[in-house]
Amino acid sequence: MTFARPFFLLLLVIPVLLCVWEWQRRGHRLVLPLDHSRARAGKWLRRIVTSLQFVPHLLLAVAILTVAGPRRLGIPKDERELTNIQICLDVSGSMQSRFGDGTRYDGAMEAIKKFTTFRPGDAFGLTIFGGEVLHWVPLTRDLSAIRMATPFVKPNLMPRFFQGTMIGKALRECQKVLETRAEGERMIVLVTDGESADLNNGVDSQIASELRAARITVYMVHAADTPAPEQVYTIAGGTGGKVFEAHDPGALQEVFQSIDRMQAARMKRNAADYSDHFWPVALAGLVLAGLQVLTAFGLRYTPW
Repeated sequence: MTFARPFFLLLLVIPVLLCVWEWQRRGHRLVLPLDHSRARAGKWLRRIVTSLQFVPHLLLAVAILTVAGPRRLGIPKDERELTNIQICLDVSGSMQSRFGDGTRYDGAMEAIKKFTTFRPGDAFGLTIFGGEVLHWVPLTRDLSAIRMATPFVKPNLMPRFFQGTMIGKALRECQKVLETRAEGERMIVLVTDGESADLNNGVDSQIASELRAARITVYMVHAADTPAPEQVYTIAGGTGGKVFEAHDPGALQEVFQSIDRMQAARMKRNAADYSDHFWPVALAGLVLAGLQVLTAFGLRYTPW
């Protein structure tokens, strides 16, 4: 046990001196008409009563200990390390194609919303792209922001210059966002259904190298009936990520669960912190207070 204000402990000398004085003092002697009697001296009774006279002084010591702020070192706790996850969602016209009971966009957005619930404590951002890129939700731990974005980023609401699929451009813009976050791991989850012309001629390898240098892991989710293009395998594999092909909404849900398992949250050990530890002092005070009440019934020198 330690104390938050140890300088108050110097005041403990006061109850100590009072106890010493209580033990040594004799008070005023009273002569009783018991000459030549066989009454015992009662030394043990005197010692017991004198010891009980210490109780008020010990209560003062308890008060001083309380003011000094008793505390103890807590147990170090594990805290989840932050992962910055940038969701990059394709909102081009092809994302309106049928996909199960809805569209590819509907299936992707529903899976994204559930994915955020798997990882409480992580920061999520939402970037939408087509021919252009727009950062819709900044990296935040307020996951309701992404869940509430659904009605506003549907492909049929996008302007004409969002038509087309520019995966390379979207990845580089997401990289810029993640590089601003010095704390935590970095991840991009890109959901698309098409091919991208801006990944040809070795650009895919160049982007993979840039993302790997920035410590960003990329997971590609191809939500379509057709196979994923070769370039996205190059990018995902080059950053330590993976490409998932989801041909129906059910498979899309499983994809995001797989990503959550693959990118497991890491824990870090925090330094132990001090916490208040008043209960031993409080218990001692209650015991002494009870003892003081008992002495008032006769175990004292003065009858008043």
